[in-house]
Amino acid sequence: MSKFWSLRVKELVPYVPGEQPKMANLVKLNTNENPFGPSPKVIEAINTELNDNLRLYPDPESEALKSTIANYYGVQSEQVFLGNGSDEVLAHIFYGLFQHGEPVLYPDITYSFYPVYCGLYNIEGKTVPLTDSFEIDPKDYKQPNGGIIFPNPNAPTGRYLALDRVEAIVAANPDRVVVVDEAYVDFGGESAIKLVRKYPNLLVCQTLSKARSLAGLRVGFAIGSPEVIEALNRVKNSFNSYPIDRLAQVGAIAAFEDEDWFRATCEGVIGERGWVTSKLEALGFDVLPSKANFILARHPDHAGEALAKGLREKGVIVRHFNKPRISDFLRITIGTAHQNKRLVECLKPLV
Repeated sequence: MSKFWSLRVKELVPYVPGEQPKMANLVKLNTNENPFGPSPKVIEAINTELNDNLRLYPDPESEALKSTIANYYGVQSEQVFLGNGSDEVLAHIFYGLFQHGEPVLYPDITYSFYPVYCGLYNIEGKTVPLTDSFEIDPKDYKQPNGGIIFPNPNAPTGRYLALDRVEAIVAANPDRVVVVDEAYVDFGGESAIKLVRKYPNLLVCQTLSKARSLAGLRVGFAIGSPEVIEALNRVKNSFNSYPIDRLAQVGAIAAFEDEDWFRATCEGVIGERGWVTSKLEALGFDVLPSKANFILARHPDHAGEALAKGLREKGVIVRHFNKPRISDFLRITIGTAHQNKRLVECLKPLV
């Protein structure tokens, strides 16, 4: 600790992002990036914007992108909030919507940034245990709270909660905001955005990092009632009025406009996920049902940490969490066909 630090800084427990190693011939299956590239129309749009206009500030409200997203999902522009990646959107959500003097509820196995945000803003968080089959049970969220947040599909489990069960949680908490974090929903799930018009307390957060292959562009958004979105805009404009640059705005618009590329990419990931799952099960792995671009798998005869180490020695990087209940699991991002085949071949001598 430095004498220059604020007292609160020493209490923070920062998020640790997935490793970005610099290794030759690496098969990188640890950060849930899309194995397929972005639409060529995205590249074209960004190249077109690479001109003298970069001397000018971007539109602080990203109106064109906001309108594109609103039209895509059948909502109004005032129901859309944009941020520099979904992580920033989530940070504003915690600050603007979850400070009510009661604990924020989220699953005990979930996205590691949630407790980080609680620590940053001095918000009490309360974990709600998943079931023995690693599922969210809606009845467990019928308790006093200052807000509720959960990914759907959940991360790192990949398990998807059907929309009627999502609705049960939202309906049971009419006086608190319920946030559904849908970073992976396009890989086989159904978005809760269709419920927003029915429930003013529902906020759905998404990203362009996963299904639209733009993790490097940093664009996230949330869709909810105008009154909830207004709170996020107040936080945003007290923090950074220009979160999305000119290149990101035009690139994101192009990504939404190329529906064929988007669908083909999602189908490609879903197909590869099925192939990897079947191959791992043939090797004796238990694989949780997944609607994400990753799977969570364990082998009954081998420790997860040892398998992760063995794969790393062969140039294959997967994610291992040294945490209760999932320490023997590996979270494996779905890669290209070539990457997935190499994963399986490297696992065979380890099990």
